[in-house]
Amino acid sequence: MIVTPLLLLLLGLMGAQAIDQRTAAAMAAGLCKTRPTDLVFIIDSSRSVRPSEFEQVKVFLAKVIEGLDVGPNATRVGVVNYASRVKNEVSLKTHKTKAGLVKAVTKIEPLSTGTMTGLAIQFALNVAFSEAEGARKSNEISKVAIIVTDGRPQDNVKEVALRARDAGIEIFAIGVGRVDMSTLKQMASDPLDDHVDYVESYSVIEKLTKKFQEAFCACSNAATDVVFLIDGSKSVRPENFELVKKWINQIVDKLDVSDSKAHVGLVQYSSAVKQEFPLGRYNNKKDLKDAVKKMAYMERGTMTGQALRFLTDNSFMQGARPGVTKVGIVFTDGRSQDYIGDAAKKAKALGIKMYAVGVGNAVEDELREIASEPIGEHYFYTADFKAMTQIGKKLQINICQEEDPCECDSLVKFQKKVEDALQALTKKLESMSKRITLLENKIV
Repeated sequence: MIVTPLLLLLLGLMGAQAIDQRTAAAMAAGLCKTRPTDLVFIIDSSRSVRPSEFEQVKVFLAKVIEGLDVGPNATRVGVVNYASRVKNEVSLKTHKTKAGLVKAVTKIEPLSTGTMTGLAIQFALNVAFSEAEGARKSNEISKVAIIVTDGRPQDNVKEVALRARDAGIEIFAIGVGRVDMSTLKQMASDPLDDHVDYVESYSVIEKLTKKFQEAFCACSNAATDVVFLIDGSKSVRPENFELVKKWINQIVDKLDVSDSKAHVGLVQYSSAVKQEFPLGRYNNKKDLKDAVKKMAYMERGTMTGQALRFLTDNSFMQGARPGVTKVGIVFTDGRSQDYIGDAAKKAKALGIKMYAVGVGNAVEDELREIASEPIGEHYFYTADFKAMTQIGKKLQINICQEEDPCECDSLVKFQKKVEDALQALTKKLESMSKRITLLENKIV
């Protein structure tokens, strides 16, 4: 008599677990708003790609599409199929619904000839991303190409890929099997760690689905003002300063830069402070990233305290929008030559979310003093400039409600929380089951 209610409780908890799994799946399916994007898949169907493998590529495309917010005013998707020739399978203007788009993808047939990847990129640049085919002219619309290939191109890709990137197209390159990795790197956008992927066979290409769903998932209504405060002292050195600029652009790539969403400012400091450009000057990623690349290295000293005061008294006083989240990202490679305490406190007291990033001889106590709470999420350190890309991946500028997976680019994190909670519940159920067994033995 005692055991029965416990068994009912156990069964009830198991039922609740199943319900939670269904709920999590429902919330994960298509609820995350994706930033408006003109997305073109460029898929290799040369003779080296077997028919069964080409079917797996189409499944991958369909799964990425399922995670997008497809529509005329949201994300538009095109598909370019290539071998020795190029075929425009789906135009950006063709399908206005996700169902119609996926259906069109399933009907694509392989061309089964050579591998003219450069020709395909040129076609995408001239035709697929043209206004006539449905591409939008607005700077607020991101342009993205995802290239999937398994071989060595029979033509040149370096120059045409550069022209495409210069035209504002962000290129992801996915290589399969015996692909030529150097070619992937010639095609892809910077940073290469984020834009080049390799899988050993087409059978596992689906594992990249989550990456691209997360890449396109963005805050739909969020606005933020972000100012980078960059140490340009002589200890950084010119070659490392170039790596810092690439790191800045790596973070810019994650932002939804536009008039109404993310505004970015850039300040460099050494013995003096120089505003490279104020908040709101650039309203698209291409112009913003070009301006970052042109930043000249100052050299000289390390007056971090003076730079922090400039951040609060100038950067966020001129051009910052009222009621908008304010974020400061401080990068340094050494000990400050002036006092930082008061300026760091003032920045946080004014409601600026402060991130502190240190490399090499940066003093970790100073970084912690600059960083907002919780410090573990706002403070980063690495000994080597070449490892900054990893910091760029970890640094998440959270500008949405943290607990709403449908409003922010934290959908994957939300799913992980659900999985962890289910694992914890499973352990509890196992413990309860053991107790019930012991209780049953005592009763017998």
